[in-house]
Amino acid sequence: MSEIRDISNGLKIRKKNMLSLETRDLILELNKIRYINNINMAIKSDNLTVVMGENGAGKSLLLRLLHGMIIPTHGTILWNGVQMNDSIRKQQAMVFQRPVLLRRSVAANIDFVLRLKGLKDNDYRDEILENVGLLQFYNKPARTLSVGEQQRLALARSLATDPAIIFLDEPTASLDLSSTLAIEKIVTGAHKNGTKIIFITHNLGQARRIADDVVFLHKGQLVEHSPAITFFDNPTSEAAKAYLEGRILL
Repeated sequence: MSEIRDISNGLKIRKKNMLSLETRDLILELNKIRYINNINMAIKSDNLTVVMGENGAGKSLLLRLLHGMIIPTHGTILWNGVQMNDSIRKQQAMVFQRPVLLRRSVAANIDFVLRLKGLKDNDYRDEILENVGLLQFYNKPARTLSVGEQQRLALARSLATDPAIIFLDEPTASLDLSSTLAIEKIVTGAHKNGTKIIFITHNLGQARRIADDVVFLHKGQLVEHSPAITFFDNPTSEAAKAYLEGRILL
């Protein structure tokens, strides 16, 4: 694998506005089934936040609500005290478990998002690719990359938009350890450089490595939100204790 640079020291990202995120009485119902149940939380902008919970807990739906992809049935999402609008949405990016890439070259995938922002900066594009270890694949079709390389390209494309926040929905779930650690290095480097990170994972080792705070969901409810060290060493809910011990709480 090509070297992944620490982008907190490499890629020069413009200073971002500090942001605060708050949800008030957030509810999502689909086909009369409640998937997100009355979530109230506040997330600091300077933390790397990890979202955890068993399958079906509502993690992915919560991220889609925060990203504005789904409209809540009830409740409010506030960014710096303001509800979602086009200006806020443009400051966000999202990376999914399965990379969504254009059927073009590696470089063209980055060029595409830069053009959407009215930019044509080949040096900046190449710097992004170099920092994620993909510059040597400049002209290679993106779909022919390995799964880990594709995920790095998806992350690089998100970083190219210079977002204030990136949502990551289990981006390393299908990757081996080497590729997982490469993604973590890029993500933590972006975080050090001022990009807010909200990261879903089932991997307890990964969460311990990268999390500043943990949001833990159980059956659509927020049952814990605490500093990572507190969550892992002294969880307060039975659901979190069971999850950390590998038990299923019905």
